[in-house]
Amino acid sequence: MTMSKEIKTKINRLISQWPRGTVSAASYLNRLGFSYDLLVRYKKSGWIQSFGRGAYILYGDKVEWPGALYPLQNQLGLNIHPGGKTALELRGYAHYLPSGKRKVFLYGTQGKVLPNWFKGERLGVDIVMTRTNLFPEDSQEGFSEFREKDFSIKISAPERAAMEMLHLVPGKISFEEALLIMENLVCRSIKVKRLFMYMAERQDHSWVSNLDISKIDIGKGKRMIVPNGKYDRKYLITVPRDSLAEASG
Repeated sequence: MTMSKEIKTKINRLISQWPRGTVSAASYLNRLGFSYDLLVRYKKSGWIQSFGRGAYILYGDKVEWPGALYPLQNQLGLNIHPGGKTALELRGYAHYLPSGKRKVFLYGTQGKVLPNWFKGERLGVDIVMTRTNLFPEDSQEGFSEFREKDFSIKISAPERAAMEMLHLVPGKISFEEALLIMENLVCRSIKVKRLFMYMAERQDHSWVSNLDISKIDIGKGKRMIVPNGKYDRKYLITVPRDSLAEASG
């Protein structure tokens, strides 16, 4: 294979595997075998274009903030995710009001640094980066997948996002705004409420004793969580007989 054919084959492979609407970090492309000189050649030939120093996008592609976040998680391995109000917006629990530049709330553990090319002004948003040890760094709980057309990113699930949002009250999120958003998070599932209270009591969470259970609508009738289990008379649910919850009871 001649050098020109080899280069053409490599660029075809690169373009076919590149999710539309995303950024690729130069360091990641280097690891795939695309040298700096080769990337410069692709840029001059109109295949790709720079997205700040150290990053590229397909020529003419439109990239919004989720597509710029994609390589942080999937190429650079950074433990950074959209959370708080932004994750709730993506799930429809909060609504972005276009009265100004949109704020994107990102969360990561202490010491996490965003690459220089990941800038809000380049993406048309304000990036609000919160570095906190609110949750253990290696915790993989409380996340969900948000899918765009050609790619997906990891975001906080609503329960985790609510706690992340409250962490920023009143400094970056007003009390009134948080209260309005929390109204949309009311749980209507009888099964979920019963199971939540059952597990909270079994785990001896200190706040449970302060709740007035009579004000929580847990509905009527029995709910079978698992077949052939142990029946809990208080919450009218059937739970596993060999569960850790039973062992601790």
